[in-house]
Amino acid sequence: MSLTGRHALVTGGGSGIGLAIARMLAEDGAQVTITGRRGDVLAEAATEGLHPLVMDVRNEAAVDAGVAEATAARGPITICVPNAGIAEGRALHKTDMAFWRNMMATNLDGAFATIRACLPGMRDAGWGRVIAVASIAGVRGLQGAACYTASKHGMIGLIRALSEDYAGRDITFNALCPAYVDTDIVTRNTVSISERAGISEDKARAMMISANRHNRLIAPEEVAAAARWLVQPGAESVNGQAIEIAGGQI
Repeated sequence: MSLTGRHALVTGGGSGIGLAIARMLAEDGAQVTITGRRGDVLAEAATEGLHPLVMDVRNEAAVDAGVAEATAARGPITICVPNAGIAEGRALHKTDMAFWRNMMATNLDGAFATIRACLPGMRDAGWGRVIAVASIAGVRGLQGAACYTASKHGMIGLIRALSEDYAGRDITFNALCPAYVDTDIVTRNTVSISERAGISEDKARAMMISANRHNRLIAPEEVAAAARWLVQPGAESVNGQAIEIAGGQI
């Protein structure tokens, strides 16, 4: 089914999973606002149907203003994809409050502010789809990444609570929970793990690959395909779910 006439917003939409989702939504006819902190990255990603908007999800006022600007330009946002996030491991005894707060401000507070700003458009339209990009760390503990794990558990809790609040309306809330995806985050984590563990980068990358049950990295387009399904007819009863995209049982 065509998404012509729909307006989607994807945070962190300039690269990785966010860009893959944005492109698929645009291919299906939606006008997609892609947000991020780096204007040059967004400008490079912007093609037909993708509209760049510099916005820092850690800043409540910036989110409210950004959503208002996008709505004025392209109409109410009825597909909301809170995807912006950071993924970095650190032992808890080495985690200071600044690290903790930045992780929560980006991954959890950012999702909250983005969804809250987009909800009025969905309520007015009587239709909406919220698809949060969480992580497999949102449904299990990730060793060496307590802060990241907590932020993604919180995101899934938010999604589940909202699905209850809006049960019976044509507005659904779901979370995608991928394992290790072949994006720049994995590339950066390869270096980080190598330095922290004192192992080669090849071995660090192999550790992440072997953590996926099918023994390969997941393509961003595989995660995007799940988002595409959730906005199409037939997925109306899928609500409040944490959908694992991890190559097998976790």
